[in-house]
Amino acid sequence: MSDKMKSKIIYGIILCFGFMCAGFFPGYYYFKTYKTNNSVVVKGLAEKNVRADLAIWNIKFSVTGNDLLVSQKKILKQLDDVKKYLLDFGFSDTEITVPSLNVFDKLAERYGDNNPMYRYLLTQKVEVKSNNVDLVEKVSSDISKLISKGILFDGNEYSNPVSYLFTKLNDIKPEMLEQATKNAKESAEEFAKASGSTVGKIRKASQGVFSILSQDDMGSERESISKKIRVVSTIEFWLD
Repeated sequence: MSDKMKSKIIYGIILCFGFMCAGFFPGYYYFKTYKTNNSVVVKGLAEKNVRADLAIWNIKFSVTGNDLLVSQKKILKQLDDVKKYLLDFGFSDTEITVPSLNVFDKLAERYGDNNPMYRYLLTQKVEVKSNNVDLVEKVSSDISKLISKGILFDGNEYSNPVSYLFTKLNDIKPEMLEQATKNAKESAEEFAKASGSTVGKIRKASQGVFSILSQDDMGSERESISKKIRVVSTIEFWLD
């Protein structure tokens, strides 16, 4: 066989292989694109109403005076009154924490008043941490007996004295994620019905963030005993 004939045969083989590749790769690309796009992304919502299971009540009161020892005795007496008040209502010693006393000397302040009416400001805090949220709500809403004893509460502290917390989120997460997935699938089925398809397996899923809200969607969540847990999951389903 001549060299010229061999060259023609090799050229023909290369040309045929080129046509085969030209037909295969576009077809493969189309197949992959079709399968990748043959899906639907939907969001699934789950909500659950819960009650707070932990209350934290910060009580802050203060005494002013020019005699440190007298002022200290006065605030310690008030501390005893506050603790007795709480114990009488049914709180236990383990639910009551008393941080150290804070003493502020106004004359020791570098840029303070050189002639204040009262030199010393003594501030004491008492923290009540209890799972009996109903008792905390009841007692914290009426402190008139303590006020009648001359206890001066910090106004800023009492504008938002109690925080109500829900600590069992992990216990309800599986149930809520299941509900969110079910809700998402129902949405996907509505879409599939309109497009003449059927919903297949989950292709991709994003859990979303759990949010704790006030149940009436008004005011601060931390001030509300009744709360609403919400999660929105994003799920992609294959369509058959």
